[in-house]
Amino acid sequence: MKHFVIVASLSLASIGSAIAGPATDAAQTHFNAIATGDLGVVMRGYAANPQLNWVGGPLDGTYVGADNIRGTWEKFGKAVGPLKVTVANLEESANPKGSTVSANVQFEGKQPIKVRYVLTYRDGMLVSETWQIDPKLAVAAGY
Repeated sequence: MKHFVIVASLSLASIGSAIAGPATDAAQTHFNAIATGDLGVVMRGYAANPQLNWVGGPLDGTYVGADNIRGTWEKFGKAVGPLKVTVANLEESANPKGSTVSANVQFEGKQPIKVRYVLTYRDGMLVSETWQIDPKLAVAAGY
């Protein structure tokens, strides 16, 4: 009986990690809104004083606060237009204090933009975001 309980517990743990959580859903919505240029949807996911760390490319820098982040996404949208998005290797880590989502994301338009993305959520809101340009990033399978 003890063996059965251990096997059942391990099976449930592996099932639980395969199920998308609320932060995964929020991240997917965020990626899609960036791709379509829907600034309203992009911005509604942020907490009161978020931070965006953009690493590489012409928008390289750290942006703090919703107004600064909105300005960055406006510049990005004007420069690239509508994009197709592909998400791979999406993973969520969560505990009672918050969740972190990481993914390989490719935005395709005039040219592909490969991004290693890390999003941190607290109380269901995006508090920190890292957009790491990575031209060698593998983004083969969609989410």
